[in-house]
Amino acid sequence: MTMIAISKWNRHSCLSTSGRRQHHTALPISRSLGIESPAMLSEDPAQRAEPPPNLFTAADISTILRQHGWLGAVESPEIVAWCERAAALLGPHASNRDELAELLALVFHYDAREILQQVESHLVLAREGARLVIRHLALLVFQGGEVDSDRFKEIITALKGRVLFSGRGLFHPVRLALAGRAGEGELDRVILLLDSAVRAGFPVKGTRQRMLEFCAALD
Repeated sequence: MTMIAISKWNRHSCLSTSGRRQHHTALPISRSLGIESPAMLSEDPAQRAEPPPNLFTAADISTILRQHGWLGAVESPEIVAWCERAAALLGPHASNRDELAELLALVFHYDAREILQQVESHLVLAREGARLVIRHLALLVFQGGEVDSDRFKEIITALKGRVLFSGRGLFHPVRLALAGRAGEGELDRVILLLDSAVRAGFPVKGTRQRMLEFCAALD
């Protein structure tokens, strides 16, 4: 496997505000964006298309969680509500049960060191500005509370006002650090499920824990 060398950050550099900061005028984000379409934050026209019909329900989510050992015998009202939300967010982006399970796995499994060993991750981090995006992302995640749809929009808007990059140059580092994979808009929906999963009682790493782990793995 061909590996691409990534220079090491200084300790705590992920949270450092030192160094030259790049600015540009923030790009507008649709005010109509809501929980049902966080992928609209992407500047890829393909991501602005209407998603396909949702083939899945909360019952499908529960079944997958049980099959993988992510759900216990008792389903609290909070867990039921989370499963309904997961079906609404992820269902339109999965054409079959296996694809849905793959998206859910990104919620329930996160290992920053394992992620950073992937060639895809090396390619993302080797791009100009990727580290700057992650540094400011960490600061924004730690400054706010639970990352829900509104908070995620605030973070993206703030990032666009702080760094020179947009589109995939902005979203891929964000998705890599928080969802564990660089890809398209369905990963934004994974991010929206993280902190609510923690609140519902699932053994999941929330956005703050993921940022801490990701930054530590980069040191």
